[in-house]
Amino acid sequence: MKLFRISLILLCLLGTWSLSAQKLKKNQFDNPLALQRADPFVTKAADGFYYFIATAPEYDRIEIRKSKTINGIKSATPVVVWRKHSKGAMGNHIWAPELHRVNDKWYIYFAAGGAEDRWKIRMYALSNPSEDPTQGLWTEEGQIVSKVDKFSLDATSFEHKGQRYMIWTDRASNTVVNTGLFIAKMTSPTTLDSKQVVISQPEYDWEIKGHRVNEGPAVLIRNGKVFVSFSASATDANYCIGLLWADENADLLDPASWKKSEKPVFYSNEALKRFGPGHNSFTKSEDGKTDIMIYHARDYKDIKGEPLYDPNRHTRARVIRWTKDGMPDFAQDIDDHETALKKCKLKKKK
Repeated sequence: MKLFRISLILLCLLGTWSLSAQKLKKNQFDNPLALQRADPFVTKAADGFYYFIATAPEYDRIEIRKSKTINGIKSATPVVVWRKHSKGAMGNHIWAPELHRVNDKWYIYFAAGGAEDRWKIRMYALSNPSEDPTQGLWTEEGQIVSKVDKFSLDATSFEHKGQRYMIWTDRASNTVVNTGLFIAKMTSPTTLDSKQVVISQPEYDWEIKGHRVNEGPAVLIRNGKVFVSFSASATDANYCIGLLWADENADLLDPASWKKSEKPVFYSNEALKRFGPGHNSFTKSEDGKTDIMIYHARDYKDIKGEPLYDPNRHTRARVIRWTKDGMPDFAQDIDDHETALKKCKLKKKK
């Protein structure tokens, strides 16, 4: 019996290692989907096409890939839709673009520093009336101005019960240097309502390693709750994902409506060579039935120099499952080749 179990485990491992040589099964992903692409965002449009946008390692441009499938993102040709300015605002550190369809128009929300001051990070928007965001003309809509306006970035937008909201990152404390998550209603696709509140800032040990950081929010509304995943700590192997949630009928602008995971829900796993997973987005499978998380991670731990300038944060995809009590299960101890490993586990139970 012991020999049988060992043989079965070896077969499972061999099956995982040889995935690239096999035909991928349903919701099994050809990871990494995109090399050297951090802060990935994937949206599934009404026509069924997937559009992929992410931070380029040179921090100098915004590009979009179009694909009929999630796995097709890997071979899709990037289309550059905008480049940084040579001077002034939007001239450096082009970070974390997101692509959203609002009022029959495409918007890209992104962060940028100044050409002369790369750390003067603010939020900006582009718009495009084309049905296909890889086509048509992109127009600069200017800065999305927030009240704090000190170090604003990582804007995401979502609609809930007929109201559009934005969640973004900025300095959230008057006593320590940190970044936290703000939320506000949107009065237009590029303007924020005057009420802007902090719903999370670093408080646990896993949120303050290297830097005190809450950033990269992503929204998933399911099972009567509004979930917000976010990234914490420095962008090395300490980077990880935490979770906020509120009742779908609660006042989302009341900080008391939000609960926060006391531990990270997704973090480095040395056994799986998955380091610094973070800054994710959510999308749906091709059949619209399964929630998919798109995120970045490195496959090695040790980094020389500033982690922000190590280019090897690669885009990956994995299935999000749900617990009996309606909470997302990020499956920390399961490899990204989800389907194959799950089948192996089922066989071992027999």
